[in-house]
Amino acid sequence: MKLSITIKIVIGFVLGTVLGQILYMAFPEMITEKIIDPVTNQEVIKNVSTYAERYGSYVNIISKIFLNLIKMIIGPLVFCTLTVGIAKLGDFKVVGRIGVKTLLYFYFATFLSLIIGLIIVNVTRPGEIQEWPIPTGVDASAGTGKIKTAADLILHIFPTSFFKALAENEILQIVIFSLFFGIALGSIGEAGKKLIKVFETLTEVVFKIVGYIMNLAPFAVFAAMTSIVSLKGLGILVSYVYLLVCFYGGLAFFVFVVLWGICAFMKINYWKLLAEIKDALILSFSTASSEASMPQQFEALKRFGCPEKITGFVLPLGYSFNLDGSMMYMTFATGFIAQAYHKGLTLDQQILMLLTLMITSKGIAGVPRASLVVIAGTLAQFNLPAEGLVLILGIDPFLDMGRSATSVAGNAVATCVISRLEGELQPV
Repeated sequence: MKLSITIKIVIGFVLGTVLGQILYMAFPEMITEKIIDPVTNQEVIKNVSTYAERYGSYVNIISKIFLNLIKMIIGPLVFCTLTVGIAKLGDFKVVGRIGVKTLLYFYFATFLSLIIGLIIVNVTRPGEIQEWPIPTGVDASAGTGKIKTAADLILHIFPTSFFKALAENEILQIVIFSLFFGIALGSIGEAGKKLIKVFETLTEVVFKIVGYIMNLAPFAVFAAMTSIVSLKGLGILVSYVYLLVCFYGGLAFFVFVVLWGICAFMKINYWKLLAEIKDALILSFSTASSEASMPQQFEALKRFGCPEKITGFVLPLGYSFNLDGSMMYMTFATGFIAQAYHKGLTLDQQILMLLTLMITSKGIAGVPRASLVVIAGTLAQFNLPAEGLVLILGIDPFLDMGRSATSVAGNAVATCVISRLEGELQPV
């Protein structure tokens, strides 16, 4: 039987935890080195690490390779997806007002989910419940980002060289160039359409590369957990439990309060809607895939009273542009990593992060674990250690189950809202 990538990641998490604990218990002896005390100018012996930590660091080379590959694909992925998405916006003129309303609602829902994720991580602070190992070469006392003031932000947004921005993974600068390029590409008529098809093909190639890289994820998780547990022991798992509780609490708030509030305002029977889509929710949760339940959701929304022409347009589009659970995860995960490495983000930086994610997240939400690439780019933007990705990658399958089900509920509400705005939601 062929194992799914999710099962492989879980296996890697368990095996890495076991090996890390074995190292932690078997090699607790300290490694010492002689240094010169700057105060007394005398030679002293200092403990630098344990043998378990050193052996764990050897294994951790695998996770560092994985992180390098993730960084490699950030620029091309953001550029290709944004360019194609912006250039094809003209297609929405065909569907007229439905397309405009759908886009506006998607951005509204994205903003809500991103800001809720940001609020939850700031209130619960899961990254601070326990000390996490600082990655090699990362200075925990260093500045929290490249952008310090409003003037810095304005100057930093505009690239002096697109290729330099790509080489340095400057996400904001790549976004600006992509906006100009996409708008220009969509405005030159038939010649532009031919080039759009080229970029669509290039985007498929980039997504294929992302898939190849993600096949290494189980090995990266194994290596990262070995390294982390060999240093801290099984006590580090306490932070994972708390992280899960905080994130699922945020998802529950979004599903049962925010989405309910939207439906109440639009005079939609939300609890009846949840009853109709419950099978789709269960399937998405158990498979950690929102796309897996799309056929069931079509039928459920039809029974609820949404016309097929609106469901057929809004629902498929929502699976790429309106995955609320994944959006919430991006701000939550980035905030968690910042807290774990004691590199707190200012309010200005958090607002900038939210606005950046609103743009960079569009068009790639439906790609399995592509949110990790977006998070990696955001980490680089604020000088946060990319090694933080492997901290959450180990429990990502469990987080993915909740965010997939949340995204299904969010897309169901989106379809009902557009149907109501069009005056075509049939009574049930």
